[in-house]
Amino acid sequence: MTRIATPPTVAEAPAASQPLLEDVNKQLGIVPNVFRMVGNSPAALEGCLGLMDALGKGDLSAQMRERIALAVAETNGCDYSLSAHVYYARNIAKLDDTEITANRSGGSNDPTAAAAVLFAKRVVDTCGRVTDADVKEVKAAGYSDATLIEIVLNVAFNIWTNYINTVAGTVIDFPVVHARKARAYGT
Repeated sequence: MTRIATPPTVAEAPAASQPLLEDVNKQLGIVPNVFRMVGNSPAALEGCLGLMDALGKGDLSAQMRERIALAVAETNGCDYSLSAHVYYARNIAKLDDTEITANRSGGSNDPTAAAAVLFAKRVVDTCGRVTDADVKEVKAAGYSDATLIEIVLNVAFNIWTNYINTVAGTVIDFPVVHARKARAYGT
């Protein structure tokens, strides 16, 4: 059930959001429901898109960002984000189904990527209270302090999108993928 309205078209979104949504359309060829829904707040949409753009300029590849998004969406049980990121992982990041399944479980078929995805999942599972061993493990795989910061920021951004889609009840406009099991409240 939708709890926050999603403007049906870009033209029906708030005027200040329309140019931002047109930019999304130019980049993706579509304007997914999540962006139109977030566009109810032009400031939130600008922040969302700005952070996406900034993270795209970081050290983590598009593939790694999708791997993290898949792990976070699965852990949080967000069907909208999981559906979107499975689609993006397959069609943009070019990850195969075996890798997508591993990512959803907090791992990867690539040992270096596995360290980052597992670390991201641990950040979610512990609400950021990772151990010294967790940090040492991801650093041993070759990740720098700067990259760890980017991993955590990608986790935080994806948690926000999971939460806003869950709160809003955003209608899934991608091939639907259901999380295996949503986390229980308070866990």
